[in-house]
Amino acid sequence: MSEFVSYEVQGPIGVITLNNPPVNALSVNKGVLQAMLDAIKEGEHDQHVNGFLLIGGGRNFSGGADITEFGKGREPGLATLPDLLAYMDTVTKPIFAALSGPTMGGGLELALGCHYRVASPDTLIALPEVKLGILPGGGGTQRLPRIIGAQRALDFMIDGNPIKADQAAELGIVDEVIKGDLLKNAMTWAKRAIREGKGARRASQLTASLDEDVDTFINAAHERIAKRWRGYPAPPAIIECVKAALTLPFDKGIGVERSEFAALVRSDESKALRHLFFAERQAAKIADVPSGTPQIPVKTAAVIGAGTMGGGITMNFANAGIPVTMVEVNQEALDRGVETIRKNYAATVSKGRLSQEEMDKRMSLIKPSLQMKSIGRADITIEAVFEEMDVKKEVFKKMDEIAKAGSILATNTSTLDVNEIAATTSRPESVIGLHFFSPANVMRLLEVVRGDKTGKDVLATSMKLGKTIAKVPVCVGVCDGFVGNRMIHTYLKEAGYLLEEGALPHQVDRAIESFGFAMGPFRMSDLAGLDIGWAIRKRQAATRSADERYVKIADLICEKGRFGQKTGAGYYRYEKGSRAAISDPEIEALIVEASREKGIERRNISDTEIVERLLYSLVNEGANILDEGIAQRASDIDVIYAFGYGFPRYRGGPMFYADLVGLDKVLTAIRRYSDSPLGVHWKPAPLLEKLAAEGGKFNE
Repeated sequence: MSEFVSYEVQGPIGVITLNNPPVNALSVNKGVLQAMLDAIKEGEHDQHVNGFLLIGGGRNFSGGADITEFGKGREPGLATLPDLLAYMDTVTKPIFAALSGPTMGGGLELALGCHYRVASPDTLIALPEVKLGILPGGGGTQRLPRIIGAQRALDFMIDGNPIKADQAAELGIVDEVIKGDLLKNAMTWAKRAIREGKGARRASQLTASLDEDVDTFINAAHERIAKRWRGYPAPPAIIECVKAALTLPFDKGIGVERSEFAALVRSDESKALRHLFFAERQAAKIADVPSGTPQIPVKTAAVIGAGTMGGGITMNFANAGIPVTMVEVNQEALDRGVETIRKNYAATVSKGRLSQEEMDKRMSLIKPSLQMKSIGRADITIEAVFEEMDVKKEVFKKMDEIAKAGSILATNTSTLDVNEIAATTSRPESVIGLHFFSPANVMRLLEVVRGDKTGKDVLATSMKLGKTIAKVPVCVGVCDGFVGNRMIHTYLKEAGYLLEEGALPHQVDRAIESFGFAMGPFRMSDLAGLDIGWAIRKRQAATRSADERYVKIADLICEKGRFGQKTGAGYYRYEKGSRAAISDPEIEALIVEASREKGIERRNISDTEIVERLLYSLVNEGANILDEGIAQRASDIDVIYAFGYGFPRYRGGPMFYADLVGLDKVLTAIRRYSDSPLGVHWKPAPLLEKLAAEGGKFNE
């Protein structure tokens, strides 16, 4: 039929095969859907054809729509997925789908439009559109509730995560899981079904089932998703579509789905989520490191340090099935680290997310050691010791002496100069920064810090390794704090200025959390530990300019021994065993006194000003980072903030958000704040000024 779709009559079955690698995307403009429609029309008028079998060429049935076509025009006269499915609903000959591999989104909707579905054991199915800020727009919200019931369909669509073939069969999405040769055995299944008189079985003619009152069900669903999906428009829209499936004829329900889908595609939230989808994949590419760059096999690993970070990093390797040696200097610290790992795994087992057998397997991959020489055969060794340059340099000298030739030497520093660390070794080309985020076994972001002499093979290996251990790796350059922490430093400084000028911690946190951040700057600081920032500020004191406006509030709090949640007090108070932040009059009085001592007249600060100043401090510093080449692209910064710093994903990241607002408006606001008597800390980034003048964007 076309280069992307083939049609062949095999006995009584017209076999339609998708061939649009790598995922058999249902592209409109390539004519994939049109070719399938033409094939069905041809077979429908062929008296020798008694039914159709749809199957994917390659490893999967179909990964769904080609999302690069979202928001773009389509070639006139070519069928869309709704066009194809509407026609399939008129066909009298049974249509069978043979599913395999990842069958997602529109690919699954195509299968739901077929009359019967079989699947190979390796099949994974999902309707993940919610993660892109949209909903199934090919009839999925109307067909699925009619096939498996409204409650299960709603949960499946709002969750968006894939399920295996056997689970799909239990739900009733798949009629049978078949092993062996998929084409051969699916053909046998289809022929038998035809012999048994199974004709067209259209989901559109079924009734969506529900065990309770519709209004009660819908209201409860809205309440259930309100907190988890706050700010995301797709889940409420999916609920309304399921309501339509329960209360309206199929064609009317389809109308509701299309209307909701169209509104979501145009929404800023969906644009932001789609931006991050592509940005995450783009971040894996490094301009001067070709995809074919030779890589170093990583079959064993070592981690130096069994503390919070070292233990978490160790778990990442064990989770990926990579044997890992964890080294400490004394038995007590080593035992404590191993026991913490064991407790973390046990907690996951108790929640039913990990089997005891798998926990035992992972623990068996971890080898505790008190001997530095035990890192000698590791393919990669990651240093995770105290964040002090002298300490790290001493560790790296030993690593250089012991580690085998060709192995990767990585530092988990969050701020320190990777080049200075590398210079202590005889092989700086083997040294790289791998900045994990705490807790390292949970947080997905990994900043891969490229030193001046880091080898391309080491860099390529580290980026791939990040994915192997289930991280989102982003390559960054060397500077104080790299990308994430350098930007968060300006953000926290701005939060401190807001306190001096009239705000209180709970107001600042509330304002930015209302914007969508998982946690405000002061709750975040208390969680991370105020002593960490205090140590960094002490280190930076020697280079601080005399005219810099320095906020001493955080230092004054630390001097009282208040380091955050771990001491039961920081910017807030914490009851024993609780993480709930309680405003503390003692700290509020300390803040007011700090303003008085500086001669600052406190004023009322609006939530709008708080949000703008915090966000634009990130944007402005991000522009400087781009200009200096520390980050390859603006979207990399967005990925870092979405995956590592709690920036709301439906906002797309700080640089994307600035693009949406308009860089001219962002620049105007920055200049407005710089005109205030206390605004000396604002200095618009040259790149921001340039792009604003040109009407450009960070993410072109």
